[in-house]
Amino acid sequence: MGAKEIKEALIEQRKINLSGNLYHKTQLEFAYHNNYIEGSTITFDETASIYDTGTILTTEDKVIVLKDATETSNHFTLFKYMLDTIEDKLSEEMIKKFHFILKNGTLKESEKEWFNVGEYKQKKNFVGNITTSLPKDVSTDMKDLLKWYDNISNKTIEDIIEFHVRFERIHPFQDGNGRVGRMIMFRECLYNDIIPFYIEDRNKDFYIRGIKEYQNHNKKSYLIDTCLNSQDNYEKIAKYFLEDDK
Repeated sequence: MGAKEIKEALIEQRKINLSGNLYHKTQLEFAYHNNYIEGSTITFDETASIYDTGTILTTEDKVIVLKDATETSNHFTLFKYMLDTIEDKLSEEMIKKFHFILKNGTLKESEKEWFNVGEYKQKKNFVGNITTSLPKDVSTDMKDLLKWYDNISNKTIEDIIEFHVRFERIHPFQDGNGRVGRMIMFRECLYNDIIPFYIEDRNKDFYIRGIKEYQNHNKKSYLIDTCLNSQDNYEKIAKYFLEDDK
């Protein structure tokens, strides 16, 4: 079983929209873990409830954060869009569309004109102690990033991780950069016939440390090892579902 088989299965299962398969499992796991890393309060069971029924089953004393619930639902839509455009080359327009789908209708952000949903940031931002691109430089920095990336003829998982690190340093959007960036990694793995992956909650601290070590000290092994571990874990999930179909 390889990356092409995974891609074909995800595309086909997305079309038939049945539960209990690799596509269904990936939607739930990816949405939960990708949002959890950014502090979402939505649990895995609540994620599954939103996907399966469009409702949230929760405990009586828990207050649901509407933004978190909306972004969970939007993540499902984003994953569909990612698969629907999987044969297209990564572009600025696609990345902006990713952001628009993820953040659309999240009230607080959408009501602020300067937030610029689906467009590059208008105000300075930061991540940890990393200085990110100034708003006036984002468009040029993104074009330079994609030009560098396009010039790599046979992309490896290390190249995709490098793209992710550079993307997160630019931090082109006001918010949602991590989730968009990790969706790009999953997508680019599929596009380049590499086993895809998402970062699980158990690897959150290793992932954050890896980003910092990569950006601050050019120590790449922490992040690469974390991504390879997550890749191994997703490959096991894919084998479980796809080998049963044979």
